[in-house]
Amino acid sequence: MTTFSHSQERQIDSLLAKYGESHLNHTNEVIHFICIPAIVFSFLGMIWALHPLAAVAVTVVSLLYYFRLSVPFAIGMLLMSGIMLWILSVLPQAQVLKVSLAVFVVAWIGQFIGHKIEGKKPSFFDDLRFLLIGPLFVLSFLYRRFRIAY
Repeated sequence: MTTFSHSQERQIDSLLAKYGESHLNHTNEVIHFICIPAIVFSFLGMIWALHPLAAVAVTVVSLLYYFRLSVPFAIGMLLMSGIMLWILSVLPQAQVLKVSLAVFVVAWIGQFIGHKIEGKKPSFFDDLRFLLIGPLFVLSFLYRRFRIAY
């Protein structure tokens, strides 16, 4: 990754740093690595239950935001979202809403437990954009592990 002075810092770096301030506890991070993808999947599933094209549209809109922040992250989110949408497409339609609601509730309970352990409130309470940054926070760990620049 390129080093930037504070005035030249990319928006994605700034957002990830701010998000990371309330995600320093290892247990909270592990919870987030499990729960954030589960929340994304269940959110897409709830929308899919309304209409599959609506889930695709929400995915496209979020990808446009991600492309503005970072092309490598957008590609990662495209892959992740594509897999999630494919899974939703092969699930029995009658089960999608039930499964999605259950996963959504359990994953959010996990998130709040993680923040209780951390001792800090979730970032999205201050800025709703962090609901979209959470998946990138998780992806950033994977990218760093595999030395993929973002």
